[in-house]
Amino acid sequence: MAWPAERSRAIALAELADQPTSWPGLGRRDPGPLRLILAPADRLEALSRGRLPPWGAGLAYPSARTILLRADSPDLLATLRHELAHLALHQAVTVRLPLWFDEGYATWASGQWDVFDRLSINLAVARGEIPTLRELDAALRGSRVTVDAAYALAASAALELARRNPTGTLDPLLVRLEQGTGFDQALLATTGMDTDRFEEVWRRTVRTRFGLFTWLAATGFWFTVSGFVVLGFLLRRRRDRPRRVALDTGWEVPDWETADQEPGDRSQSSPGQDTGAEPLSADGSPAVDRDGPDR
Repeated sequence: MAWPAERSRAIALAELADQPTSWPGLGRRDPGPLRLILAPADRLEALSRGRLPPWGAGLAYPSARTILLRADSPDLLATLRHELAHLALHQAVTVRLPLWFDEGYATWASGQWDVFDRLSINLAVARGEIPTLRELDAALRGSRVTVDAAYALAASAALELARRNPTGTLDPLLVRLEQGTGFDQALLATTGMDTDRFEEVWRRTVRTRFGLFTWLAATGFWFTVSGFVVLGFLLRRRRDRPRRVALDTGWEVPDWETADQEPGDRSQSSPGQDTGAEPLSADGSPAVDRDGPDR
């Protein structure tokens, strides 16, 4: 479903959504029948019945097999894949899932976990804002200011679940969830930790890994700046070398004793120096000792 101006893009997105896709821990899945709505921003509130915030890019209704997308979203393909991940997860798992895992899985599985997500976590750690899992659920429904970091933290929690299993994947957890095991029980069976213990381990891991990364990033930034300054200085000297050589060619440094004399005075001697020439009178004739020879 799309408005006339968006019909061609909606058809292209629908064709992509209809393709079977491989999802982490779930394998290759056929999406099955679904409804895709590409709507302008001013229609989203009514269509979502207020569930999609003004800044939201998309929304999935797993039970209704429906995806609602914002037409002016800067990255429709990434948003579509994120919502398709929600549908795939809920198609396979019918037990209740915590919001942080639902959104964390969709963020990771859709390929939206990237350097910008890591930067969001770095900033959250730098501000001392590592939430509990309950607080993370609330932040995922929060304001535009906090939601980017919340999605990144949710993805990090889902990845931590994979790291805490001997296989290093979410496969064992998702298998148990598909079999109908409750989330808390499946978490305990696949990681050896209950929810409280996992929360403690995850928060400590985030603080350790991303706090160190923040310090390295800040230090590396200043080392990089310093490197560019030194490199620029060396390149400038190399570029100016021929000019300096050209300027120095043909120049002689005068002797310090004659450096202050005018060019026409260079033949004159310094005061008191005997040159061997007769002294001259004011009219140019040889000077005469008026007193005569010494007696």
